[in-house]
Amino acid sequence: MTVCNHDHMQQFQLKEEGNKHFQAGEIDKAIECYTKAIKSCKDKKALAVIYRNRSACFLKKENYNNAVSDASKAIDVDAADIKALYRRCQALEKLGKLDMAFKDVQRCATIEPKNKTFLETLRRLGAEIQQKLKTTFSTDSRVQNMFDILFSDESDKEKQEKAANNLIVLAREDAGAERIFQNNGMPLLVQLIDTGKPEMILAAIRTLSGMCTGHRARATAIIHTVGISKLCSVMAVDNEEIVLATANLLQCVYDSLSGGDKRNYGKEEALVLDSSKDLKDILLALLEMITSKKVSGHGRDQALNLLTKNVPRKDKKNTDNTKALFTIDHGLKKILKVCGQVPDLPDQLPLTENTQLIASVLLNKIYDDLRCDPERDNFRDICDEYINKFDPNDMDKNIHAINTLSGLLQGPFDVGNVLAGRQGVMEMMVALCGSEREVDQLVAVEALIHASTKTSKASFFISNGVTLLKDMYKKTKNEKIKIRALVGLCKLGSAGGDDYSMRQFAEGSTEKLAKQWLCNPTLDVRTRKWAVEGLAYLTNDADVKDDFVDDEAAMRAMFELAKSKDKTILYAVACTLVNCTNSYDKKEIIPEMVQLAKFSKQHVPEQHPKVTYTESLFLALADDIKDRGTIVAQGGGKALIPLALEGTDKGKIKASHALAKIAAVSNPEMAFPGERIYEVVRPLVSLLNTERDGLENFEALLGLTNLAALNDKLRVKILKEKALPEIENYMFEEHDQIRQAATECMCNLVCCKEVQDRYLEDGNDKLKLLVLLCGEDDVQLQRAAAGALAMLTAAQKKLAVKITKVTGQWLEIIQRLCIHDNPEIQHRGLVTVFNMLDADEQLAKKLIECELLEILTYVAKLEDNPKKQDAINAARTCLSRAMDTGLIKPFSN
Repeated sequence: MTVCNHDHMQQFQLKEEGNKHFQAGEIDKAIECYTKAIKSCKDKKALAVIYRNRSACFLKKENYNNAVSDASKAIDVDAADIKALYRRCQALEKLGKLDMAFKDVQRCATIEPKNKTFLETLRRLGAEIQQKLKTTFSTDSRVQNMFDILFSDESDKEKQEKAANNLIVLAREDAGAERIFQNNGMPLLVQLIDTGKPEMILAAIRTLSGMCTGHRARATAIIHTVGISKLCSVMAVDNEEIVLATANLLQCVYDSLSGGDKRNYGKEEALVLDSSKDLKDILLALLEMITSKKVSGHGRDQALNLLTKNVPRKDKKNTDNTKALFTIDHGLKKILKVCGQVPDLPDQLPLTENTQLIASVLLNKIYDDLRCDPERDNFRDICDEYINKFDPNDMDKNIHAINTLSGLLQGPFDVGNVLAGRQGVMEMMVALCGSEREVDQLVAVEALIHASTKTSKASFFISNGVTLLKDMYKKTKNEKIKIRALVGLCKLGSAGGDDYSMRQFAEGSTEKLAKQWLCNPTLDVRTRKWAVEGLAYLTNDADVKDDFVDDEAAMRAMFELAKSKDKTILYAVACTLVNCTNSYDKKEIIPEMVQLAKFSKQHVPEQHPKVTYTESLFLALADDIKDRGTIVAQGGGKALIPLALEGTDKGKIKASHALAKIAAVSNPEMAFPGERIYEVVRPLVSLLNTERDGLENFEALLGLTNLAALNDKLRVKILKEKALPEIENYMFEEHDQIRQAATECMCNLVCCKEVQDRYLEDGNDKLKLLVLLCGEDDVQLQRAAAGALAMLTAAQKKLAVKITKVTGQWLEIIQRLCIHDNPEIQHRGLVTVFNMLDADEQLAKKLIECELLEILTYVAKLEDNPKKQDAINAARTCLSRAMDTGLIKPFSN
């Protein structure tokens, strides 16, 4: 008996403790207490109450599936538990299950027929269900109509394009995608692909992408209806737009199958979730593509890109690297074959200018994903076996092997460096350098250049390669060979980076590279690319960068070259610009370590007297407001988003800051057109934490303010990124500008019902802070706070009443707003007064009985004035409202 009493007391205490945490807004702690109480509770009725309470917590946390589960457990005990029924109704509505939510609230209304909340919810859900049914029926007919237009030979091209775009847009919404799927959409989309018309194929592929995004069941259906082989054959065509769209579709399918879908499929879960075979088949199909001669260069690029994205682990804490091992077993030699292709030889695979570098990146990613020495040894052995098959009688085979080595040196350098030191490799390079064929010399010298990338590890090549490169540079008359040899020498000569004491030895190289080759339009793009590659190394020297920046013709030639299809040029151009603008991080020099190095006679780097340091290149470019428009016009916004989302930790911060600078002063719809605008939110929100500096906080808040002003969808996106608590924190900030920016951002966010609900919650000072900010001396801060207050009180009458309870100074602050010199602030204050008059009869009476009536009368009697007309009209509306309610009487004639 004592034990039972003890358990009962314990679960009662835990429940009460959970209730206290819930009321204080400490939801996680409340859930923890309720969970412990559930484990110790044996009484069914008490257990139902605890489940019901925990359901409320899950509702707050937006964990709607758990909220439904807990509420259902409470209802199982008591079918008439009205709180549990209504909570389940709320959760089901959020999950989109309107019919089930309607049934629950219907039961609530039956139990309490006079409850206004239940009746209002019942009416609203009924209307939404009717609208959904109406939309569903109209959507079905629209889907059929779109397909009819697309398949009709009589439809004009403009009409077909419109139907295709409508189908794509419809597929991006879950409800629309489901209607296409249910209306025999898959086979019809396959028929569109089979027409062979590029515009039809694009429409079908993009529609399929929308349908399967984040939906595992539909992604599985695409795999089995359309087929992986068909998708790969579409991606193999020589049409870059179709190839990119198909690659995006395969990525969407892969994401959905590998965990991008969080839906609860109930009994069908096991059937839908078993997608390991499909994922493996996709990888095998992509590996097959990369060595097929039927695949175009663009198709091969995207197959390699998809492998790069999906094979390595995204989180190194995850110990499962089976995809990397699987790729090594089934495809490493195929990737090496791509690296070894020599476009100048006959019977080679179709490639773009970027294919081989993409293959090198993939090799590097796979090698980095290996977890132990035996795995790395196996990788190296396969590469060794593939390369080390030199044949004195087959020079084509030899240059293929050396070109493969170049690919490894651009990817997993350590592997390439080890293989380069193998017996016979250097001898083969010497033989190729001495060959009469241009292609042999080109392959050999490029391998030497790549081998000298990491001078600290490439001692073998430095000791043997410098002499070889010098001889080639002096003896050859072939410009293509000469420039590559000079770049190799520049690369080896720049081993000291920006260390002034280790000067480059290629004197006069800048002039040759810049004027003789870079500015020579008669040379092919590949040759001129090497000129920029050399400058990327030479401009580490402050004197060289001064000479180059002064040479306008060379700078223009470099920028024109950057526009070519060969994207491998861009890195060299970016490095040259980073060096010329000194846009790199300064290495911290510790004086004690310098003294220690000198004492032990070690080399100490010296900075050139002309070198200064700034932020990263994009951030440096975006620093001047006048340049931000140019960055936007040149596509800088588009380039920054992936850097801010997927770059290194430091890179993400700087790219996010550059985005914030642009979003703070530009029209976001022009800077980030279309769907791209929604991708900007996360980088800006990432700057809202205490680890970032004040300028980053401030400009991120300005950017978010501009975004929040545009539409409700963007405001919801900002809330989903958990920005609201951070913005609220910055409203308490001591720094005036940050506090003002946060309040302006909040002013634009209060249109959202979720934000309004937070202000309605008891036990917080959010509304109090807003009222007090209206009483500050800073005009911009007052303007923002008054705007937020006016909108909140207009949307929620309860908040208009709540103002009177948050602080004793409320009336004085409201009166100050109403007589403010700034017409905009005065107008916002008067709108708030009207909302208060309209909200509650007792409150209206209190307002009219104080000095506020005199203020309203004074403002209302002012002559019409365009600058103050909004405020005057608001005051007159307030008085009209007071007259309508009988609080004041009109003057008699």
